Amino acid sequence: MPALASHRKPRTRVRTSSSAVGLTTAALASVTLLSTQSATAAPAEPKPSIEEVQKKVDDLYRQAGTATQQYNKAKTASTQQRSKVDALLEAAAKRADKLNETRRELGNYAAAQYRSGAIAPTATFFLADDPQSYFDQDQLMARMTSQQQKAVADFRTQQSEAATKRVEATKSLQTLTESQTTLRTSKQQVQNKLAEARTMLSELTAEEKARLAELERKKEAEARRKAEELAREQAAAAKAEADRAAEEASKEETGTGTGTGTGSDSSYASKADKVLAFARDQIGKPYVWGATGPSSYDCSGLTQAAWKAAGVDLPRTTWDQVEVGTRVATADLKPGDLVFFYDDISHVGIYKGDGMMIHAPKPGANVREESIYYMPIYGSVRPA
Repeated sequence: MPALASHRKPRTRVRTSSSAVGLTTAALASVTLLSTQSATAAPAEPKPSIEEVQKKVDDLYRQAGTATQQYNKAKTASTQQRSKVDALLEAAAKRADKLNETRRELGNYAAAQYRSGAIAPTATFFLADDPQSYFDQDQLMARMTSQQQKAVADFRTQQSEAATKRVEATKSLQTLTESQTTLRTSKQQVQNKLAEARTMLSELTAEEKARLAELERKKEAEARRKAEELAREQAAAAKAEADRAAEEASKEETGTGTGTGTGSDSSYASKADKVLAFARDQIGKPYVWGATGPSSYDCSGLTQAAWKAAGVDLPRTTWDQVEVGTRVATADLKPGDLVFFYDDISHVGIYKGDGMMIHAPKPGANVREESIYYMPIYGSVRPA
């Protein structure tokens, strides 16, 4: 008998919500993890104050100034080395020409000897049509032999000199390559520092820019105050010197004076007048790093050009200019003196009197008059 199919209703299994429970557990775990991470994460760096921004920007401009002097030094070295290389290459070419000329001369001697053959003197005498002609020819051959010996000696000397010039030219080319590498590196450093400074300034709000401008005004006012103080001190010193000179002149009239000359001071003052006249004519022209005029200048480019107008050649960089002439104290500054700034001597200006100078300040600014106390003073020199 066939089995009857079961008519019982199949029992429906109740599915537990295990996946939902698992999902909820995972979500809770994620929330807990995020909460923990948030609690332990380092707090965001606070935004720098305006004073800190000012200090940072000033420092970046100073670093750009240092890199500019490195660029100027490398450019000068590269230019000088290029001239040296060109001269050496020209000298090597001339040596090579002389060497080739001597080589051709030796070749002519060798060809002549080959054509004449190597015949013994006795045979040549007996075979000669005229004994006198033999003696004339023999004397000529003796002279040719002497010329040949000299030609060989000259060839060896010129060969050695040509090799020496080639070695010198090769070494100079290597030095030139190094100078050009330094030049490119310095240029990139300047551009990087200036870009960083511009970026910091561009991120300031209008209110922050106004506060920064106010800080600059306060800095300039303090620098002017110090300049006025120096001007008073120098005026008092000048009056005392004038009184002393008048007293000395009075003594000379009575025959008791010592008589001190002022020719040197007069000569320097004349040069300084030319320097300052040139510098004043450049006021308003833009600062451009690496520039030496006439449409733009960097700081040492301006001082170099100004003193050249007075007939004095200064080196290109601040580091070399500070070594020229005589060191002078700040209290003893005279118009035309060069004032250097920062510990790394990366900036320079021309003293005009009364605590003020004319200088090419920094990128984005023009040549202008400013207090020498606007930046920390390194020292000063009198170039001539």
